[in-house]
Amino acid sequence: MSSRSSPRPRGRFALMAAWSVLLAALFATAAPARADTSPTATPRTARVTIPPGVTAGIAVYDRQTGVFTEQSNIHMQFRSASVVKLLIALDHLWDHGPGYGLPSDDRARLDSMLRSSDDSAADYYWSQDGGSAIIDRMIPRLGLTDTADPPPDYPGYWGYTALSAADTVRIYRWILESAPTALRDIIMGDLRASTRCGIDGFDQRFGIPASFQQPWAVKQGWSGFGESGDCAGTTASAAAGRTAAAPDAGVDLTRPALHTTGTVGAGDRSIVAVFTLHPQDTSFGAAYSALDTLVRSLNVPGSVPRSGSWYGTWGSHVQVRADTTTSSQVLTRLPAGVEALIGCQKQGEEVTIGQYTNDWWAYLPLYGGYITNIYISYPDNKLPDVPVC
Repeated sequence: MSSRSSPRPRGRFALMAAWSVLLAALFATAAPARADTSPTATPRTARVTIPPGVTAGIAVYDRQTGVFTEQSNIHMQFRSASVVKLLIALDHLWDHGPGYGLPSDDRARLDSMLRSSDDSAADYYWSQDGGSAIIDRMIPRLGLTDTADPPPDYPGYWGYTALSAADTVRIYRWILESAPTALRDIIMGDLRASTRCGIDGFDQRFGIPASFQQPWAVKQGWSGFGESGDCAGTTASAAAGRTAAAPDAGVDLTRPALHTTGTVGAGDRSIVAVFTLHPQDTSFGAAYSALDTLVRSLNVPGSVPRSGSWYGTWGSHVQVRADTTTSSQVLTRLPAGVEALIGCQKQGEEVTIGQYTNDWWAYLPLYGGYITNIYISYPDNKLPDVPVC
């Protein structure tokens, strides 16, 4: 029986070595084009890490200075996936002022759609409120220039609505700077209460929440990874807005998509919109890790980066537990093959999986619990740069 963790790859180190040779070019400063979201932009002096094979549209807007600190493919259209739920919610609330009160069942549905990315709630509003007419109303209301309806052959697929990073910044700026207070409080309150797991079982803690300490508020989006994820304690729902494949119709509808959008910092200082497409057959965990790598490299004013060490993991349905024993409560499960932030490690129950045994456990601050070090992509039982809890 070996005391080594496993014959797995040297996750973080191999991954970083591969990505480091393909760093993205310097982002250009803002051109005076259509970006009426901001009058100017700050020049970049550092490189942003866009992993190989990833197509990204990126915008980071500093509301305190009124400039973009990051811009790349800012007007490129992506299928929105669940980010369009912002527009669906705004349209539904539009005529409910001044208090924007909703019947209790409707308010619960809206909260579930924004906090837990509930597709059945989005289906309900899309059907009730006119489908693509929702998008047609919201474009002039918010001054959107890159947003477009789903393709005519896919009228029920709200997730095929086209959005850009620039328009997403406009949406958040309208909510924060122009919306009535009651409406803003509903939307931003839900985004600050984003749940770890979506209703369909996908983990929502990628991108912004994985990279920065609170305060943050997020609306995430994913498409093309199947109908349900590994997150514990969830029940999969219909995924009409996300997973159906379709021929390319201008906006890419086939490559796996993973988006992180929202605000970061005290007073919602920075608005962040990152839309990404990944190579075909990319797993959710691999896309999750690639997006995290990208977001951690961004210049986001007001943000506080999370501290700890990032390591690759291996295995499917890896359980995150409340303590360092296999009998302790299961809090959630990791996306298969995802990179995980490790805050500290300590010895606990000895665990044997196959021919490998390890009594060290890693604490994952993003998940609030522990996994056995066996599932960490490092050849020794104890991690070298992680303190003891």
